[in-house]
Amino acid sequence: MCICSSGVFGADEVKSVSVMEGDSVTLNTDDTDIQRKDQILWRFGHKDILIAQINRKNNKSRFYGDDADGRFRDRLKLDHQTGSLSITNTRTTDSGLYKITSSRTETPLNTFNLTIYSDIHLPIPVITIYSPQHPSSSSSSGSSVSKCAFLCSVLNVGHVTLSWYKGNSLLSSISVSDLSISLSLPLEVEYQDKNTYSCVLNNPISNQTQHLDITQLCQPCSGTSVALCFPLII
Repeated sequence: MCICSSGVFGADEVKSVSVMEGDSVTLNTDDTDIQRKDQILWRFGHKDILIAQINRKNNKSRFYGDDADGRFRDRLKLDHQTGSLSITNTRTTDSGLYKITSSRTETPLNTFNLTIYSDIHLPIPVITIYSPQHPSSSSSSGSSVSKCAFLCSVLNVGHVTLSWYKGNSLLSSISVSDLSISLSLPLEVEYQDKNTYSCVLNNPISNQTQHLDITQLCQPCSGTSVALCFPLII
């Protein structure tokens, strides 16, 4: 499964491509000007490491599989007619920028941002009660209400977005592009709130959802009308 960004793709723009780990992906060069070049070069990463090239004068291609830490060895293919680059048996370490240049200029003719998502299923978000540094309470028309603060968390994730939803409406979200990081996102609601809340972890390939049960996780304090109350065991 491959996902590509939509829109006009020019020399100064970056085309985003996503694919699951283990699948093959082709970085297509639809630019006819590129297809007319006598020689095109494919470069990888911020250091612009040369990984493949096509020389149309002698109809030959060359791969530099031992460069870029040897990560592309025996996994690259080139289309001589279009100049497109294919990567087989993709790995998460293949994620990064891919640039096409010609032998006459270092200015990229096309740039791709490739993201390889791990085939390991995304973890299910965990919702817990937490105590904010400055807990707040609200009142409406002189009547105080109890509020509960929740925290949705995930561990060791990368290239994902963590979001809180109220029904189908997005309330807040946080995204990360690192390979392995922990994320947390707070939410504060009234104890008597009857709306449906859910925490969603997703990337362009898959998602995991955890629904919030307000009455199970948060109980009002007895003897007071304004409180943030947290059970000892969740």
